[in-house]
Amino acid sequence: MGKDYYKILGVSRNASDDEIKKAYRKLAVKHHPDKNPGNQEAAAEKFKEISEAFEVLSDSNKRQVFDQYGEEGLKGGMPGNTPGGGGMPGGMHFSASNPEEIFSRFFGSSSPFGGGGGGMDDAFSSFFGGMGGSGGRGGMPEMHAGMGGMPGGLFGGMGGMPGGMNGRAGPGQDPPIEHQLPCTLEELYKGATKRMKISRSVTDVSGRTERVTETLSIDIKPGWKRGTKVTFPKKGDERPGHVPADIVFVINEKKHPVFEREGNDLIHTAKLPLVDALCGATVRLTTLDGRPLTVSVSDVARPGAEKRVKGEGMPQSKAPGTKGDLRVRFDVLFPRVLSDHQKAGLRQLLPSG
Repeated sequence: MGKDYYKILGVSRNASDDEIKKAYRKLAVKHHPDKNPGNQEAAAEKFKEISEAFEVLSDSNKRQVFDQYGEEGLKGGMPGNTPGGGGMPGGMHFSASNPEEIFSRFFGSSSPFGGGGGGMDDAFSSFFGGMGGSGGRGGMPEMHAGMGGMPGGLFGGMGGMPGGMNGRAGPGQDPPIEHQLPCTLEELYKGATKRMKISRSVTDVSGRTERVTETLSIDIKPGWKRGTKVTFPKKGDERPGHVPADIVFVINEKKHPVFEREGNDLIHTAKLPLVDALCGATVRLTTLDGRPLTVSVSDVARPGAEKRVKGEGMPQSKAPGTKGDLRVRFDVLFPRVLSDHQKAGLRQLLPSG
């Protein structure tokens, strides 16, 4: 059975180009001979295998052949293929690039290890018997699949990768553009849909750029919190050589006149006259979904104390059907002035200890 390039890179068969690149980047640095000075030959063998897998899966034509016929198809062993050529679509001739060449194209001129490449060259010379020279093996062994030439030439940049991998990993994406999205507590309690207009530059097939206006729809889920982000990929300005930026809306809670949010709990500060704090009172509220709610206070309400009402807080977005609590916090209003008669009466009524 031939090699499974997907398994070698640790990606699924429907992996995207970005996932393949990320997997290669991680494994190539980990198994590079320069990172394994104590076991360079084993590292070079693994590095060769990783590079071979990346070269196949990062090229759409070779990947299609591999998906249909496996490694044998790439080498020319698929049914109906004869030595020298026929039987494979397009007559492709596949010869794997030098692993170090793939590595240098991917990372560019700057080594990820921060040093020169002497150790790297020595390891590959000893393992492969010379890199691309007239003697020895000259890199990885050729594999023939009768398909005549990769796009752009084998060593002139790998087809299917942005920029051909000629010293660059392809066009970079512009940094995300963030916008604050103010929401009322009512909207975050019940859920809502907001529509935001954006203006962006787009380029048509002829290369002409124009400014367009687009409306983005944002579904606010019950229970979302301040800082929650909603991302619209690649909705920024289009410009040559760049991947458009993502547009990101960041939830921001508006100040509420009655409630303050703390996690999944709602806090209401009830201002109680001293007599109500001592003798009992009733706090009447309207919930964020419009229901009347009565909270009775029968005990002495000390300043700063709270009464908790279960299940009357904010919905929990990660646990649908559950809510936080309502916490009624007491702010006791003391009289500013008392007459001598009032003071004497209080001394008689209230305990001194």
